[in-house]
Amino acid sequence: MSGSSKSGGDADIPLYGAFGTTFMQLPIVQDLANSDAEVVVSGVPFDLATTGRAGSRFGPQGVREASVNMVWEGARWPWSFALNDHLKVADIGNVFFTHGEPQTLVDNLQAHITNILNVDKSPLTIGGDHFITLPILRSIAKKHGPVALIHFDAHTDTYSGGSKYDHGTFLHHAVEEGLVDTEHSLQIGIRTNYTQEGYPFEVLDAAWVGDHGPKGVLEKIHERVGNKKAYVTFDIDALDPAFAPGTGTPVAAGMTIDCASKVIRGLQGLNLIGMDLVEVAPAYDHAEITSLAGAALALDYLYVLAANKQKG
Repeated sequence: MSGSSKSGGDADIPLYGAFGTTFMQLPIVQDLANSDAEVVVSGVPFDLATTGRAGSRFGPQGVREASVNMVWEGARWPWSFALNDHLKVADIGNVFFTHGEPQTLVDNLQAHITNILNVDKSPLTIGGDHFITLPILRSIAKKHGPVALIHFDAHTDTYSGGSKYDHGTFLHHAVEEGLVDTEHSLQIGIRTNYTQEGYPFEVLDAAWVGDHGPKGVLEKIHERVGNKKAYVTFDIDALDPAFAPGTGTPVAAGMTIDCASKVIRGLQGLNLIGMDLVEVAPAYDHAEITSLAGAALALDYLYVLAANKQKG
C-alpha cells in the first residue's frame, strides 16, 4: 500500500502501509479522497511510552486477527441490521514511524488523522499504548475544537511527571493544550488514586460503576456530554484482568466486558466523532480473550455510528 510520507530521522518514512488481516475483513482503503468509506480503521503499533509491561505494539495485529471470529453474514447480536447495510468502513493499515524515535510517531499520526478528517471521514484507531491518544486529539481539536472526552481506563492518565512520551500523561498534556472540554468530559472505571479537589473531570470509578451498572453510567454520560462533539478513548485495562489479562498495567476489580459493551452500545444519540482502543498486549493474553474483547468493543462502536446514521 502506498501512502504519504513524513520526515523521520535521516530519511522519509511512509505515513501508513500494508498489513495482513484487516479488521473484520474490511476492504482496504488506499485513496482516502475517492473512497466511499465513512469510517477509517487504523493501527498504531507503538508502545515506546509504556511504564509497565511493553507489548501493545502488537495490539493492532491481535485485535484484527481476533475480529475474524465475529465475521458472519447478517446482523450481529444484539443489533437488528448488518453493519455494512448502513455504514461504510475500511481499513487503511498501520501508521508507520521510526522505532526508537517517538517524535516520528507523533508527527505521522497527527498527519494521518488530519488526512482522514480533511476528507470528512471518522477515525477508529487501534493501539498501541495510550500515548497515541494525544496526537490524535491534537488533530481532532484542530478540526472540531475542544471535544468532550469519554475515557474508559483504570488510570486517570493525568499525571504530570515522567517523560515527554508517557502513556500515563497524555491527558495532562491534552488538558494543558486545550484539546479537551473538561466540563463535558468524564472518566469511567478509574481505580487508582487521584487528587479529587479541583479535579477537572467527572469520575465514575470502578466501584461506582459496579454499584450502579450500565444504566447508571449511561445516564451520567448523556447528562455530562449532552450534544457536544465527543471522542471515545478506551484503555482495555478499564476491564477487570479476568476479562482482559493481555495488557501492560492490569488492575484488579475492574469493569466486566458485559458492562462495558452495554455502555458502548448505549452511546447512541451522542455526537461521536472518533474512537481509539488501546493497550491490548497479546503476549500476556490467553486464548485471545483481550484481543476479542477489544475487537467486540470497537465493532459495537461502529454499530452505534450506524444506528445514529439511521436515526439521523
